[in-house]
Amino acid sequence: MRKRWIISFLAFLFAFGCATAPPIQKTQLQIREFQTRTYDTNDVKLVMKAMLNVLQDEGYIVKNAVPELGLLTAEKQADVESKTEAFFAAFFAGAQARWKKACFIECSANVSEHGKQTRVRVNFQSKILDNKGGIVELKQIEDEKYYQDFFSRVDKGIFIQKEKL
Repeated sequence: MRKRWIISFLAFLFAFGCATAPPIQKTQLQIREFQTRTYDTNDVKLVMKAMLNVLQDEGYIVKNAVPELGLLTAEKQADVESKTEAFFAAFFAGAQARWKKACFIECSANVSEHGKQTRVRVNFQSKILDNKGGIVELKQIEDEKYYQDFFSRVDKGIFIQKEKL
């Protein structure tokens, strides 16, 4: 009886001992906070122009810009195809094989005047497509550092716009 209890206990430890806690989910308010930046200028056009330049510098294709609404949308594509993954998928699944082929990063931004300041909210979404064009993964980018880096480049862009460099 004691031996059976010890074996059961060891099996339990083996099965659940290495389990990790699920990642902490950010609230929508937390996400919105790092997606938003306020600039000390009420020149919305200047801020939008700086954002356009930054997005283009980063390889984005601007799809839509509506200054009256403060709306910007842009997208960039990257090839994520792994030749190894493609080979094994085709080898085992034949004509029905599917593997990751392309990644699209989509950006939408809302630029609005807020008193004597300009408020910018931007969000990025990652979409991975397979070799047949089907969506494999679609998720909002929730990495705070990603947004900090983006806004850092916008800060520099605004400085350059103001100094007319």
